[in-house]
Amino acid sequence: MPKFKLWNSMGILLTYKCTAACSFCYYRCSPAKEGLIKIDTAISAWQSLIKLAGSSAKIHITGGEPFIYWPHLAKILDRGLELGLGTVDVVETNASWANDKADIIEKIKFLDSHNVHKLKISYDPFHAEFVEYSKVKLLADTAAEIMGKDRVLVRWQEYMANDLNVMNMDEDAKMELFIDSIKKFPCRFNGQAVICKLVDYFATKEVEEISKFNCGNSFLSSKGIHIDPYGNVFSGTCSGIIIGNIEKEPLEEIWRKFEPSKMDVINVLFREGPTGLLENAAKLGYQKRRLYSGKCHICTDLRQFFFDKGLFGPIIGPKACYN
Repeated sequence: MPKFKLWNSMGILLTYKCTAACSFCYYRCSPAKEGLIKIDTAISAWQSLIKLAGSSAKIHITGGEPFIYWPHLAKILDRGLELGLGTVDVVETNASWANDKADIIEKIKFLDSHNVHKLKISYDPFHAEFVEYSKVKLLADTAAEIMGKDRVLVRWQEYMANDLNVMNMDEDAKMELFIDSIKKFPCRFNGQAVICKLVDYFATKEVEEISKFNCGNSFLSSKGIHIDPYGNVFSGTCSGIIIGNIEKEPLEEIWRKFEPSKMDVINVLFREGPTGLLENAAKLGYQKRRLYSGKCHICTDLRQFFFDKGLFGPIIGPKACYN
């Protein structure tokens, strides 16, 4: 098999702690979660990606909500500037901190002076359940004044026209809006999405249909990774499947040694897809669902079962992605 592509994109998860607990969070972030990436770990990962990808290396800083730990975020950006590591492509936020315009101006000017190319604001019905529209609007408008509109992204922009007012909706109205949003902007059913009520609405595929697909191409063609607050490395958006840890060895070594066809659990996903894990799980008591939304759904559901049984560590982890 060919070696998979060079990683040239990396998301640094500053923390699992977040001011929101969105139904579709890939990393199951919430106010109850913890973790804060060490400055040296973040810088080491950044330097390693540059060794792998050179000038095409792209870094984005996310979470959780990175602005909860603004001084820590600022120190990482300070070090990056001091070491000449180049541009941070994106810093992401949900805008929950954006109460005061003077404070926003100070922080955005800092980002602008520290080689941050774009600010990305997460705003959709799921985030609107936890973050007031007024804060999102104030941050987006103020950041655009300083950085320019083309450097301020809102995901999704079409929801910025009016206040979604999700906080005041009853459960039925909220579910209707969530379902409509997923139809417009499809998402993977992994992380928190697998245990939310929405999954039943979109679970329309039988196991036999899903069994046609493996994850070989997902591993081989993925150009991006995420590093969590504890140094764990995830391929693409496959949260909760640890392929290495940069506190144990450099990222470029993890890339060099990683053979998805030879690692426990991952080798089954690589060759057969998540349905290849069903037989083993059933022997241990896993109750197969009649329908799933797709391979990410069944994969996450099975991994949750294995995690709860204390199996396949440290590949299936960390705790933050499963509790």
